[in-house]
Formats: sequence, structure tokens, C-alpha cells
Amino acid sequence: MLTLTNETKSTIDETMLQKIARAMSEREVELILCDDATIRTLNREHRGIDRPTDVLSFPLESSFPETPLGSIVVSMDRVRAVAQRLGHSEEQELALLLIHGMLHLLGYDHETDNGEMRTLESDWIRRFGLPESLIVRTEG
Repeated sequence: MLTLTNETKSTIDETMLQKIARAMSEREVELILCDDATIRTLNREHRGIDRPTDVLSFPLESSFPETPLGSIVVSMDRVRAVAQRLGHSEEQELALLLIHGMLHLLGYDHETDNGEMRTLESDWIRRFGLPESLIVRTEG
């Protein structure tokens, strides 16, 4: 189940996002949509990087099955800019970032693994008919 908190003026169709969240995990996930200023603050506070980013994931670690998986924060400013630059819809970009964030919540880390997250992300992207993966498009 996906709980959406939209702190922006963007209108969001949750249909695809709900399908992705349900397919990837039975646990509850919070998706927070914000602006660049908000995500920059979070990035600085939690990662020590003083710049905006597109997506941040905050897993909740618990052995209880009813515990939510965690929270994903997405900058809609980034969503709009990247979607426009790459020529796909904002809904597709948001879905890509949800998949990316979900994989982080599930314990994958493309910065430290041997390509496992990249492979899984590509599989999920193809499953939902989305454009090139976040990880793949930033490889080269």
C-alpha cells in the first residue's frame, strides 16, 4: 500500500504508483512529494550533501511484518526538469523514481553492490513499460 503526501501543487495520478508499490512489497510505503528546497535540506541533514537530489529513501528497520517499509521523498522540481529534458511524462519519471526508491527501501544500494540493483531496476522498468532506468541513464 502506498500513502501519498503531496506537498506541491502538482496533480498526481496515483494509479501506476499504487500498482508499482503493491507489486514490489506488501508493506506500506510513504511517498512524499516536495520541492528542491525541501529535498536539499533533507539531503544535507541525512547525507551531508548540500544540494537538491531527485529521490531519497528512508527505510524503517523492523522484524514486525506490519511495520511500514519506509518513506521515499521525491522532488517534483527534479521530476519536471528530467521528464522535459528526456522527453517522457512526469508520471513516468515519478514511477521510475518510485521503483528506485523502493529498491533502496528493500535493501539494495547501487553505490556499493555489484550491479544487483541495476539489474532489478531494469527488470521492474521493463515490467511496467517505463523509459530507461535512472541507474542506466546515469552510467555513462
